[in-house]
Amino acid sequence: MPAAEVVSEMNSASPLFALVDVNNFYVSCERVFQPKLEDVPMVVLSNNDGCAVARSAEVKALGVKMGTPWFQMQALAKKHGIQAYSSNYTLYGDMSSRVVQVLKGFTPNLEVYSIDESFLQIDTVLKQYQNTSELGQKIKRQVKETTGLPVCVGIGSSKTLAKLANHFAKKHQQFAGVCDVNAMAKEELYQWMSETEVGEVWGVGKKIAKKLKAQNIHSVLDLLQASPQAMRQQFGVVMERLCYELHGTSCLALEEVAPAKQQIIASRSFGKLVTSQVELAESVATHTARAAEKLRSQNSVTGALTVFIQTNPFKQDEPQHHQSITVPLADVTDNTLTLTNAALAGLKQIYQPNFRYKKAGVILNLICDKPTAQQSLFEDVESKGRSAHLMKAVDAINTRFGNAVIRSAAAGTNGAKQEWQMRSNNRSPNYTTSWDELPVAR
Repeated sequence: MPAAEVVSEMNSASPLFALVDVNNFYVSCERVFQPKLEDVPMVVLSNNDGCAVARSAEVKALGVKMGTPWFQMQALAKKHGIQAYSSNYTLYGDMSSRVVQVLKGFTPNLEVYSIDESFLQIDTVLKQYQNTSELGQKIKRQVKETTGLPVCVGIGSSKTLAKLANHFAKKHQQFAGVCDVNAMAKEELYQWMSETEVGEVWGVGKKIAKKLKAQNIHSVLDLLQASPQAMRQQFGVVMERLCYELHGTSCLALEEVAPAKQQIIASRSFGKLVTSQVELAESVATHTARAAEKLRSQNSVTGALTVFIQTNPFKQDEPQHHQSITVPLADVTDNTLTLTNAALAGLKQIYQPNFRYKKAGVILNLICDKPTAQQSLFEDVESKGRSAHLMKAVDAINTRFGNAVIRSAAAGTNGAKQEWQMRSNNRSPNYTTSWDELPVAR
């Protein structure tokens, strides 16, 4: 398809999407409540304070790559004053929800794509604004004023183009945080596309990018000018749709309600190596409760679960044990206690003494929609009703007063932190969800 025809197609397409993305999300969340960290080089670390999962712009400028282990940054951190914070997913999740609430004030047509990204369909609300730039700047300003978080806004006639526009808005200061590729002159758009690597296109991973470059498709513009049909023959229908999306033809509608997960995994590495079956049981029970809560939140039930335990594969000088077991359930359920009993029964079968375990987890399988799930002929309806009420009450209390305020006895007491729990030596307070962790003015 000739380039001129592509732009014409883009400008005439009726849907219009905006991708709103929080800049350096985890880092920005920390800075909202600690303004002293503004402009300070900082990283947020993964579970057990392992590696960098978020980097401030200052750290990126120092050449630190995503996933760099913290211990490898020590010399650089000392030289440049890099601050390291433990991941605080409770805080980040709540801040994400607050951003979404602001965005819902602009349009009801919204898809939460990830913890820091949301797609909005904006063609139906544009009449309230002079142009897309005014709308984008208002979104940016209102999110900042309401939550304290900085965002960039990318606008295009397809979700893929909106994603690309957001990339431009983030990387180039001249856009002032808002970029609408549909409003660009074609020469300008082609120039930006020619300067952007093909791997920046949404859905083009490293492997596909390598294959595309082998065919002399190096930039976004190169892919734009490639035949969608030829791309389909080589890479499948997903790539064909992506090409049409780049042409400005919307092939990916908003998923306003996220599809229910077909598999739910709850797992964490331990803060220290674990040998005791009791500690393993506490962790497995804790993971099961978290998975069951997620299951109920999407109104699903499960017919089986898998328990797994493993030693540290990087300690080759130690004996290794990696084992899992799938436990089928007599009836589909979302009850935490039923699932916990099944998980602990599975753990009992796979546990081996004299090993130092690094990780344990639970996977919920055979997930189905609760209203349509096949029920047992011999099911006690009254007992099932009591169970549902109990789980609803537990979820409500834990939501209001903090995660795992109410837990099964198998998960351990609410006292001191269990030794097996992951390290988080420099976690910020849960400013928005826990009264007990609010700072006190002296």
